[in-house]
This record gives sequence, C-alpha cells and structure tokens, in this order.
Amino acid sequence: MTALDKVKSRAEQDARSRGIHLTLDQNLLNDLYSGLKENEERYGYPSCPCRIASGKFEHDRDIICPCDYRDPDVEEYGTCYCSLYVNKDVYEGKKNAESIPERRPLDKQMKSLEYEETEQTTESPKKTAPVTRKLHYCRQCGYVIFREDSPYICPICKAKREMFAELSPNISFVDV
Repeated sequence: MTALDKVKSRAEQDARSRGIHLTLDQNLLNDLYSGLKENEERYGYPSCPCRIASGKFEHDRDIICPCDYRDPDVEEYGTCYCSLYVNKDVYEGKKNAESIPERRPLDKQMKSLEYEETEQTTESPKKTAPVTRKLHYCRQCGYVIFREDSPYICPICKAKREMFAELSPNISFVDV
C-alpha cells in the first residue's frame, strides 16, 4: 500500500466512523490527499493541507487531520474548512458547500507563521513561549486529555467544548 493509499484509507475510515462523507469533487479530493501525504512526509504527521503548519507537533496538534475544528464546521456549515469532509446534505447535493470562517485562534495561526503581531503592525521574529499543557476532562463522559486547550468536540461522546473542565491534580505526600 502506498503512502497516498494510506492517506485515502484513513480519511475514508474516519468519515465512515463519524457518519459523514468525503467531498464528491474528485479534483479537490485528490489535491487534499496529496497535501496530507506531503505534510505527513514533511512533518511526520498529516497536518491539514488547508492551513499553515509550524512543523512542531505540540503546536500543530489541533490541525492534524481530522482537525479539532472539523466536527463543529461540518455540523454548522455542512463542510469542514477545506471541504474534505461534508455532511449528508452537501454530499447528496441538497445543500451547497459554502465558505466558512476560520475557527483556529489567531495566536495559533501566527505561531505557525513564526511571527507575532506587534503594535506597529509589523512582523518580528517569534519569541518562543513554553507550551502550557493542562489536563482537561469531559464532564459528560469522563474523557481526559493533556494538551493546551480542550477539543471543540469530545471524540468519545461528542459533547461541546463547554462540557470540558480543567483538572488540577492535588498531590500530597504521606510520610511513612
């Protein structure tokens, strides 16, 4: 199986498991598959071909395909940001895919460009800041994740981001 076949298989399996579809536009689909394959070869992970990746796994975790933004985009707009994944209405032609706004926070987009905004609206080289990962848990099903932000949708029970809470470990040592 070639790398491109693996990319296709992963996307098809993921779409089936979520009850969504892949775009019917074969040219777009092939371009997206190629972009995913290229990004996986370049970075070691399949970052979204429709977004700029930094090449740092910890920073790009939210845009590894399928990205954290896919499910809310498909639910609200009928398609994900790059239109790889679509809902049933778009797939069946009952609704047209439309342009959707970017959900990825601007600070994450800017980090990918390795620049930060300044008050003078000029760009300066990025100052690296430590990644601040936290434990988040889904109050609906108990799913726990350790990263910067909670996901937009729980991968287990599909609860929205608002259902996540931060866990603060309380460690105490007992003298024996």
